[in-house]
Amino acid sequence: MSGFTISRRTMLTGSAMLLASTAMPALGWTQTPKKGGRLVLAADSEPRNLNPAIVASNGVFFISSKIVETLAEASFDGKDGLAPRLAVSWEGAADGLSATFKLREGVKWHDGKPFTSADVAFSALQIWKPLQNLGRTVFKDLSTVDTPDDLTAVFKFAKPTPFQLIRNALPALSSVVPKHIYEVGKIEDNPANNAPIGTGPFKFGEYKAGQYYRLTKNADYWGKDEPYLDEIIYQVLPDRTSAAAALEAEEIQLAAFSAVPLADLDRISKVPGLKVITKGYEGLTYQLVVEINHRRKELADLKVRQAIAHAIDKDFVVKTVFLGYAATATGPVPKNDPQFYTADVPIYAFDVAKANALLDEAGYKKGADGNRFSLRLLPAPYFNETKQFGDYLRQALAAIGIDAQLVNNDSAAHIKAVYTDHAFDLAVGPPVFRGDPAISTTILVQSGIPDGVPFSNQGGYKNDALDALITKASETLDTTARTDLYKEFQKQVAADLPLINVAEWSFISVASDKVSNIANNPRWAVSNWADTYLES
Repeated sequence: MSGFTISRRTMLTGSAMLLASTAMPALGWTQTPKKGGRLVLAADSEPRNLNPAIVASNGVFFISSKIVETLAEASFDGKDGLAPRLAVSWEGAADGLSATFKLREGVKWHDGKPFTSADVAFSALQIWKPLQNLGRTVFKDLSTVDTPDDLTAVFKFAKPTPFQLIRNALPALSSVVPKHIYEVGKIEDNPANNAPIGTGPFKFGEYKAGQYYRLTKNADYWGKDEPYLDEIIYQVLPDRTSAAAALEAEEIQLAAFSAVPLADLDRISKVPGLKVITKGYEGLTYQLVVEINHRRKELADLKVRQAIAHAIDKDFVVKTVFLGYAATATGPVPKNDPQFYTADVPIYAFDVAKANALLDEAGYKKGADGNRFSLRLLPAPYFNETKQFGDYLRQALAAIGIDAQLVNNDSAAHIKAVYTDHAFDLAVGPPVFRGDPAISTTILVQSGIPDGVPFSNQGGYKNDALDALITKASETLDTTARTDLYKEFQKQVAADLPLINVAEWSFISVASDKVSNIANNPRWAVSNWADTYLES
């Protein structure tokens, strides 16, 4: 629809546009979904690349997961915690050298071309393995993808690869893109990265910078009777303090990813017609970390890193920045992962005196002005909490004689500065733990990651012993042995502090009570929303 415009007035077109609560599925309610309507929601960032096969991040998934589908999605009820999407079944060989996927029949790309195993093979070999920020680690030993027929893809690995890892990676790292769109020219420069062509329930409509993204219903979707919505509009609201007001004014119908500031939740939970929803993020545990540029002489010194760790009052951060909606972190695996987590790691208690003593021992004495040295501190702009923690960290560092100069960038500039240009000393990052340390956690500390890979180790940290441990764990097929290796991984990270884990948290959605099927899977905000609908 060319010339589409959106304004405060047009977003108020009737109560049918209002969102709904999602507690009903959990209560066992059943009702006939209503078709039609436009869902309007808040978006606080504008990703430059909307291809989730290249950039596996929730900012991209939030929009593109409705357009570009994965082989499987997370599920509260499905086998192994997965629900079929483009694949209907999957099986790993006992020797860890292959995995076979049976694909869904009758699926079409948004341009009408048929989806086949050739698209899966192309996506895996040409994008996930060499280009994707997280997939290049998970699929590093993928050698070929055989396609004996249009509905079978056999992944073959040069080295034993745990099927547990591949299975855990499917929801986040298996976005399939059309071979016929990407096989000519440089993949990174393809226009479809900004206007995706997928198989999902919604098609990319248009994007107006600083205003909105518009998705439209895919009438030829493979899902029976889905999707229900006609349109999804992401209204760009970079100032999160405006999300609550927009909900109350019925200008938007949903604010996901804690777009409503935590401080507003108690008040807004009492507003008639709105509901606070805590479900739907179980598969997306965020971790507040201090990223460190080890190229900086002072920060290459372990005593300096230990001093910074001791200067951070994690309990204060949880209570003050997150208002209690978080937990303190001990290391790179969150406490809510019972399979991999261990508390048996070095702990850095809040101790300013000890921090100052460590810096003195390291030879960085305070000058006449009370400062030892200055650092550039770049808080990630994605969440209020990361920005607020940046302010806190500047003050915490001042207490130990480190002058932190805050550098606030927008999302694109922050990613470029930290992950391409390395123009930072400390950065505040919010990486996501995606159910397996090999998916999105080891990449934060592993050396050899090429420049420009978002949410990876771009601080120049290199530890041969830790790299060897990461490699061994990636090739260990026995589940118990693999789990033990990742517990040792946590100990080594906490001991050497390539980065500092501060807190871990999930998110909250606020919605109008006119929407059904919200939060019905552990990654709902970044799933396809085919079954989401608006009540009358």
